[in-house]
Amino acid sequence: MTNELDQRIGARIRLERETRGWSLTELAERSSVSRAMIFKIERGESSPTANLLAKLSGAFGLSMSALMARAELGQGRLLRKAEQPLWTDPDSGYLRRHVSPRSDLPLDLVQVVLPAHTEVPMPAAAYAFMRQLIWVLEGELVFVEGELRHEMREGDCLELGPPMNCIFKNESGADCKYAVVVLSLS
Repeated sequence: MTNELDQRIGARIRLERETRGWSLTELAERSSVSRAMIFKIERGESSPTANLLAKLSGAFGLSMSALMARAELGQGRLLRKAEQPLWTDPDSGYLRRHVSPRSDLPLDLVQVVLPAHTEVPMPAAAYAFMRQLIWVLEGELVFVEGELRHEMREGDCLELGPPMNCIFKNESGADCKYAVVVLSLS
């Protein structure tokens, strides 16, 4: 499934780029991702990391959730658990489940499992044109937002501030499960 999903993600990135009339070079400049890496991803030859997907989606003016939903989901108001797309970040082992159905609502709901002793950086571009909440479902999460460090435990919910470079950290010895609610503003 991962290879098939990588193919769909790559095809979606190519479609987003071509729809905008951008060359590989232009997307590389806008996203700070090398032209060669974008080419490999578009061809499904490389599995993109969460950080890389965040940079590409930010260049398109989309949330990572919106970009992934366009690659992963069909239309429909009900998305059963067995049909919810799973994606694993090849660098961190971060497991992402897209929970909400693809619809015209400007909202996405994503569940993430962040392995113990792992961190995932996200560039400010990943947070443009949206508002987000992070709700810790199990375990402990440290969310670094610029200079601010938020230490969160089960049940805690954080509204993200203005777009800035962020890091999701699990400094504990157990996996952390959290939900991200993304409200698109564009």
